[in-house]
Amino acid sequence: MLPIAKLESLVFRAEELDRLLCEPDVASDSQRYRKLTKERSDLEVLVTTFERYKKLKQQLDDDRAALSDPELRELVVDEIPGLEAETATLERELTFMLLPTDPNDEKNVIVEIRAAEGGDEATLFAGDLFRMYLRYAEKKKWRVEVMSESKTLVGGIKEVIALITGDRVYSTMRFEGGVHRVQRVPQTEAQGRVHTSTATVAVLPEAEDVELHLDEARDLQVSIAASGGPGGQGVNTTNSAVQLLHKPTGMIVKCQDERSQIKNKAKAMKIMKARLLELERKKQDDAVSADRRSMVGSGERAEKIRTYNVPQNRVTDHRIQLTLHKLDRFLDGALEDVIVPLRTHHQAERLRRELGIETGVTTAAMGGGDD
Repeated sequence: MLPIAKLESLVFRAEELDRLLCEPDVASDSQRYRKLTKERSDLEVLVTTFERYKKLKQQLDDDRAALSDPELRELVVDEIPGLEAETATLERELTFMLLPTDPNDEKNVIVEIRAAEGGDEATLFAGDLFRMYLRYAEKKKWRVEVMSESKTLVGGIKEVIALITGDRVYSTMRFEGGVHRVQRVPQTEAQGRVHTSTATVAVLPEAEDVELHLDEARDLQVSIAASGGPGGQGVNTTNSAVQLLHKPTGMIVKCQDERSQIKNKAKAMKIMKARLLELERKKQDDAVSADRRSMVGSGERAEKIRTYNVPQNRVTDHRIQLTLHKLDRFLDGALEDVIVPLRTHHQAERLRRELGIETGVTTAAMGGGDD
């Protein structure tokens, strides 16, 4: 059942906002005017959908009442199934609209990928994950800027930190945070045995200056050093690497990809701010928030969220017990077949927790759960 009273209160709020936006004192206050305009815009789809729902519901009730009239029955009996289906669809849409929006949904993200267990094979897997996200970002027309990268002699990646900018990046990428596991035969394995390696992915919403006050003079220690890298490269000829130490927490960020100290410091500051903002959120929530917990479980490093089985061309997301036998396409950036069910499951769980509504969305309906 829809919470009609809540919907009616939101319609009333939209009407109130319409009146406020016409008042001279509001129009003259640009900051307040923008805030109220955005709130009214956010309610627009819900209001129009609810009005459509009420009209259909009334029409459906009238048609059902007409079934008892022999003269009207033939006129409405064929119309009722279509009205029922459309009304049910609008009920689902309105139910999801009632969920409070995450203020981070429209933000850019900083993605951190690190090789974990598995030696060289783990670094190769970390590189595969990064290329997968690059291809997905290209499909989404997002921009990716590498902030920091540490490569290995075998062509893998020990760690890469990248800023991804575009339309609603965090709302899409938030479900990628956690431990990723690959099962495959390494090129150096002579006997064809399958090895297991892991890499970790962290997805942090980009911090805005208004959200986080950082006293650089008091809280930061800035160190300059020669950039690392293979010998002979020009990057080694200047002292351009920048390392930031956040004294209150002991957090360290180092960037050396650019030849300019200024650019490296700017990148390091973006990473530092994103990490500090995430740390502050965790403190405020007295641990990982409920949404974060539903995304990556307890957050323990040993807990895998997804397995990539190369011999079977299989990818399994363990949070929703979804298995797809098209790993090759997935690694090529076709992530929607997993991201969309994850988002649907996430919304259903929020509805269940926050509104006490059973949505009927089950992981069994989305796929199997091979390990």
